[in-house]
Amino acid sequence: MAFKFVSRLTLLAGLAIFALSASAGAEPYRIVGFGDSLMAGYGLDAGQSFPDKLEAALRAKGHDVVIARAGVSGDTTSGGLARLDWSVPDGTRLVILELGANDMLRAIDPKIAEKNLDAVLARLKERKIAVLLAGMRAAPNLGPDYQSAFDAIYPRLAEKYGVALYPFFLDGVAADPALLLKDGMHPNAKGIDRMVERMLPQVEKAIAANPANS
Repeated sequence: MAFKFVSRLTLLAGLAIFALSASAGAEPYRIVGFGDSLMAGYGLDAGQSFPDKLEAALRAKGHDVVIARAGVSGDTTSGGLARLDWSVPDGTRLVILELGANDMLRAIDPKIAEKNLDAVLARLKERKIAVLLAGMRAAPNLGPDYQSAFDAIYPRLAEKYGVALYPFFLDGVAADPALLLKDGMHPNAKGIDRMVERMLPQVEKAIAANPANS
């Protein structure tokens, strides 16, 4: 509980800086990495989180971007929905939406997770903010029925809302001990590098499809 509270304070501070940048000089392309501990950089040093490294990778390729780290450790889809509006400031052009892992780990009914994610996507569409939906996959030990129901959430919602889908946020990292922390669930710094490398082309496509002047 204390860690989640600290995560929220860190998020608020980061979003305040992110919002202030909107009024200073030329406008960068503003992205929000919205999710749970996988987006928050759980267990990593400063500057090693997925949003931090993705921003650096995009800037290295010539994109004038700022990525806000709006991940809260322990968040379920319900928690994400509850904080959506204040976590995604006005002026945001793209949201990388990564939620659902904690619903799955708690074996929450996939219908509830889908309903919450549907509401998040509906709200972002209403605000005319583009989305790159980062999918999650259920652990096999939850059984084939749960696995099939949960895994189907992301492609179904991506089709419904016409948003880009990155099928599995931990692609190339899950189940590889060399790329995970000792807990076997969260990526280490090398794992983040792999995730950024794999998602980068799709993020660039999302930026091109939703330019800042659109």
